Amino acid sequence: MSNLENFRAEVSDWLEENCPPSMRTPMVEDEVVWGGRNAVYKNPESKIWLDKMGEKGWTAPALPKEYGGGGLNSDEIKILNSELFKIGARPALNSFGIWMLAPVIIEYGNEVQKMEHIPKILKGEIRWCQGYSEPGSGSDLASLSTKAEDMGDHYLVNGQKVWTSYADQADWIFALVRTGPKEPKHSGISFLLIDMANPGVSTKPITLISGKSPFCETFFDNVKVPKENLIGEENQGWTIAKKLLQHERNFISNFGLAAGGGDGSKTKGVVGLAKTYLGEENGKIADLDFRSRVTEHKMKEHSFGLTLQRAGDEGGKASAASSIFKYYGTEHNKNRYELMIEAMGNKGFIWDGDEAESKEKAITRAWLRTKANSIEGGTSEVQLNVIAKRVLDLPA
Repeated sequence: MSNLENFRAEVSDWLEENCPPSMRTPMVEDEVVWGGRNAVYKNPESKIWLDKMGEKGWTAPALPKEYGGGGLNSDEIKILNSELFKIGARPALNSFGIWMLAPVIIEYGNEVQKMEHIPKILKGEIRWCQGYSEPGSGSDLASLSTKAEDMGDHYLVNGQKVWTSYADQADWIFALVRTGPKEPKHSGISFLLIDMANPGVSTKPITLISGKSPFCETFFDNVKVPKENLIGEENQGWTIAKKLLQHERNFISNFGLAAGGGDGSKTKGVVGLAKTYLGEENGKIADLDFRSRVTEHKMKEHSFGLTLQRAGDEGGKASAASSIFKYYGTEHNKNRYELMIEAMGNKGFIWDGDEAESKEKAITRAWLRTKANSIEGGTSEVQLNVIAKRVLDLPA
């Protein structure tokens, strides 16, 4: 047997021994694991699965072993993912720390910061949120005004962030702050890690029309932050911010859009819905025009998934090309829900009451939520500008 064949056998045996039975079933919304100091596990086997995967380093298989990662190469990661997919394993951990923060600490942090923060991220011990956008500083993020004054051995942080996902449940926040008020706006920003338990940090949930919202306002009122929590050099945070956004855009394009290597699994829900509401003939969607559009959507999903997989095979490093994936992925996801709403007919617009089932109302709310896909992580307009300038090298 080759080394990779041996590795596949080892992975299969390990999963068979360590993945609990309920972790091989479809994910239930209220059992999604985010970890953190105050995490509550509705299903006890979720915690067992997290601990097993965290100890193995497979919550972040590409990261170095010395920081708690798996230390796997790209071929080994593909095998691990295929074996997880084969048994229908749930993700052990959802984490902004893994998807966004850990890669930039690896690249820009010092050794003490890496050893302090990355193992806790990968084991789900600390839950992170992102402090970027501010009132009046969204697409023009570099105009942010949250300031961090140098007080000798610490910074004193004052200001406000907005649209901070899950801030009310997070333990720490990675935030952009202005440390150079006299420098040009891109040159006076620093990247700071802040413990949400510090005095002066507070959050306020933002209620959305969809009836669901992970978003919060986050306030800093004379918050003391140790100097050792500065990642990279002072006033050089914009470089880190851009790199993290690339990781975030990769995450957004991958998450829930082309899972499973682009096998079209997400479109299966559209097909089932269409058969229920539009009828079926010989096992196919009865409406020929709708069937044709779903087929086209499924082909695009499969192609997109293979493109993401190819990018991963070629190194998967965050770059300006992430904007391509983010833009296409969000538009694709929005189109999926447009098809679902169309298939449901007038039941796709029932918000409350007894006229529709809870599943139907949930789809309507999810459809409305997808409208934010083209805003979060950088608006579609910003992505098109990045693609034109940094990918296609078009003149400004």
